[in-house]
Amino acid sequence: MSAAPNPVQPIPILIVPHPALKARARAVTPADAAQLRDLIPRMFAAMYAAPGIGLAAPQVGVGLRLAIVDLMPEEKPAPIVLINPEIVAASAELATREEGCLSLPGHYADVTRPARVSVRYSDPEGARRELSADGLLAACVQHEIDHLDGILFTDHLSPLKRNMILRRLAKEQRQKQAR
Repeated sequence: MSAAPNPVQPIPILIVPHPALKARARAVTPADAAQLRDLIPRMFAAMYAAPGIGLAAPQVGVGLRLAIVDLMPEEKPAPIVLINPEIVAASAELATREEGCLSLPGHYADVTRPARVSVRYSDPEGARRELSADGLLAACVQHEIDHLDGILFTDHLSPLKRNMILRRLAKEQRQKQAR
């Protein structure tokens, strides 16, 4: 058994319908550097503990354009920190994958998105980078960037499917609080 990827105290993940999840995040500036140094390790700790493969700052109540991703290829951490990410190219080809979200625990649905994307972002040291992604990574990066714009994966579903998931989640949360 391997050690946890990060011994830092995780930050709590917000659950729908928390209003922070529907708010558009603001761009990260150099003035946010100290906050990011504290926040990024805590976000990774929360994501790994959940467990999940992506987490955006709004999901932990922080309105900054920051997202983290780690698909754990071959069960080894491969963390990616995306600061002020923007999709600069998307394929015309679409792909449908089952998606879930740490802010909608236990709920999944098929979501159709561009099959490949290129994302421009800054890393924690301030270097500009570009990531070309396909498959699961493309879906994950698009999902996390959606969070930065106040969009949940359920917003990509039909109203009927979205309402079914949100009602079921609300019922589960009420039952959890009643215990």
